Amino acid sequence: MPLYFFNTMNRSREEFRPLKENEAGMYTCGPTVYNFAHIGNFRAYIFEDLLRRTLKYFGYKVIQVMNLTDVDDKTIRDSQKAGISLNEYTAKYKKAFFEDLAFLNVEPAEHYPAATDHIPEMIKLIQMLQEKGFAYKAEDGSIYYSIAKFPEYGKLAKIDMENQKSGVRVKTDEYAKDAVADFALWKAWDEKDGDVAWESPWGKGRPGWHIECSAMSMKYLGNTFDIHTGGIDNMFPHHEDEIAQSEAANGCRYVNYWLHCAHLIVNGEKMSKSLGNFFTLKDLKEKNFTGPEIRWILLSAHYRKKLNFTFEDCEKAKALLKKFADFFLRLKTVEKAGKISDKMSEIVKSAQNSFKDAIGDDLNISEAVAALFGLEREANKLMDSGEITKEEASLILEQFKDFDKVLGVLNVDGQEEKIPEEIEELAGRRQAARKSKNFAEADAIRDELKRKGWVLEDTAKGPRLKKIS
Repeated sequence: MPLYFFNTMNRSREEFRPLKENEAGMYTCGPTVYNFAHIGNFRAYIFEDLLRRTLKYFGYKVIQVMNLTDVDDKTIRDSQKAGISLNEYTAKYKKAFFEDLAFLNVEPAEHYPAATDHIPEMIKLIQMLQEKGFAYKAEDGSIYYSIAKFPEYGKLAKIDMENQKSGVRVKTDEYAKDAVADFALWKAWDEKDGDVAWESPWGKGRPGWHIECSAMSMKYLGNTFDIHTGGIDNMFPHHEDEIAQSEAANGCRYVNYWLHCAHLIVNGEKMSKSLGNFFTLKDLKEKNFTGPEIRWILLSAHYRKKLNFTFEDCEKAKALLKKFADFFLRLKTVEKAGKISDKMSEIVKSAQNSFKDAIGDDLNISEAVAALFGLEREANKLMDSGEITKEEASLILEQFKDFDKVLGVLNVDGQEEKIPEEIEELAGRRQAARKSKNFAEADAIRDELKRKGWVLEDTAKGPRLKKIS
């Protein structure tokens, strides 16, 4: 079954054809470790995890590289404000980042290169660009990339270069989206950098942000690789600059497929500390939202569409995942003997095919999740009428485990929550009251159970206590 992605470079849906058979090389833009990552960042990391899992689901061995930007304008600025070394400052945020990934059940990448560990590779790449005439030395000793020397500059962001002012230099790592300028490959040391500097053929200094990703992707994935991802805000200037310096140095295409995810907004507005709608995972944990609930929200919209994050949706996610958990527990109570019918085999196979068709079509998450809901509804109907056998229930559970290889959000094997002794005792008293036809007492106990967050449900095995979400 073919796999399709929307390639930002060509603005078109294309069949995925990797450089190596059954292997996908993928570079995913990671965090700048100057602060705790926020939910907007994790929208991108969850999209990239969905992409990784989908590639694996389609049989590809994935080689994923996610960089850690631990030297740039912001990390230097904030480490100096804190009065500690750059390494000590960024270590805290690296640790927090990996803890957050685990909390959201993001699969580990094969490589997490830190920029400060790859300075020699960056210096070598800059030397190549100098030798080929794409880089020049400025008066202050910094090395800049000359975009005028690369005629294809702007091909990813679709910039009309004829109407751009040339010869402008930008030394900062990030600059205005409408500023087309020569950018710094190597920044000569000045007093603002403090003790952050490395020796180079051009004197003491440090790399620019853009050269970091080119050097590290080349080291781990080669001069040309399959997929490069990131947020839409990375397209220009960061990804455009990566293309220019990489293709100029190597004389070949840098990346075959570019995938970009749209922004996350909160309550319909751009996330901002001044608006009070800026959230880290720590903030959401303090509101008692779990990793699966947050992950479900961040998965819920197609990656190329804006995702509107609301606490109302978090509550809906909590209820929805509880509904699935109850459904899985219900399937585990089925005891009816019998083989798997042709009808059931067809129902499950159809759901699997619908899911795979959808997720393989540029990660169409809405249609993929619809396949889950369809199978859940069909299975519940058949359980209601007593038509499902134990073997068929097991088949359905296995299919949901298969779905979760991609989604990473369903706890199919989860155990039922431990019931407190007090609740068990109340349930027993209610059943005794019903048997003795004392319905007033039974109703009173039922109401008390409900106030305490529990309800009794009738099942094929008899009454079952269920926690109210």
